[in-house]
Amino acid sequence: MQANSIRIAGTALGEHRHICALFNSRDESYRVLMPFVKDGFECGDRAFHVVDPALRDDHLHRLEDAAIPTESSQRTGQFRLGDWNEVYFPDGGFDQDRMLAMLAAALNSASEQPLLRLVCDMRWALEDHPGTDALLEYESRFNTVLQPGGDVVVCCYDLAKFKAGVIMDVLRTHPMVILGGVLQVNPFFVPPEEFLRELRAQRQHERERT
Repeated sequence: MQANSIRIAGTALGEHRHICALFNSRDESYRVLMPFVKDGFECGDRAFHVVDPALRDDHLHRLEDAAIPTESSQRTGQFRLGDWNEVYFPDGGFDQDRMLAMLAAALNSASEQPLLRLVCDMRWALEDHPGTDALLEYESRFNTVLQPGGDVVVCCYDLAKFKAGVIMDVLRTHPMVILGGVLQVNPFFVPPEEFLRELRAQRQHERERT
């Protein structure tokens, strides 16, 4: 499949492939994303899904109910399923530099390899582990890792779990957003250089106040 023919949430993707997907429930997220996920398996793209450890089996069942061959695709290496403890907290804390390096290696694959469709349940950032306060910096820096027009990364945020202020900040780190089940250009996106500069200035101001 050509990169420009990938569709998600009713819209063909362009150059920007870092997507903030906002959902009110897990059922909504599966309803919106399953056609995109299934299409990827059928056309031979690679898949990497990061899920809640407690919901790993449920995720597999949902894929299998959609006629996705999870066992054979894991054996061939097309599909990788990881829970957020093993992916984000292998040493008990979140290290954004390690994570970005790992994803850069997976995403910037040789041109002859199929595209990667990465779907992450971002509720890992609500876990009580060191380093999760770096979420915004990590999400912004991720834009410097992802190549335009290539692999697709969908960051799924549960609107019932994250505070409104966090969601507004997260929106500023993604050039595309799925809202109401529809993909659209995100008008709140701030380029990483500018966003990181603002974030560091804010932290400096907070340190000075304390």
